[in-house]
Amino acid sequence: MKSSPKNVEDNFWTCNIDRRGRLIRALIGFSCLGVAAYLWWGKESVFWSLGVLVCGLLVLFESIRGWCVARAFGLSTPF
Repeated sequence: MKSSPKNVEDNFWTCNIDRRGRLIRALIGFSCLGVAAYLWWGKESVFWSLGVLVCGLLVLFESIRGWCVARAFGLSTPF
């Protein structure tokens, strides 16, 4: 039985992390935002601060949504 594209998309975006994983990702996300702010205002490097900012926002999105991009592609994560 072939799955329709809509079914594949629905399975891709389903919640795939538990409460512990969401909490850990939220802590990592806020930590990344703090590091990005330090790098930005500390004039260390705007390039690196933007990279850390994007990573932090992605991890916060994962924690809010309850969805992990690595798990959506079939990789195993410890939490």
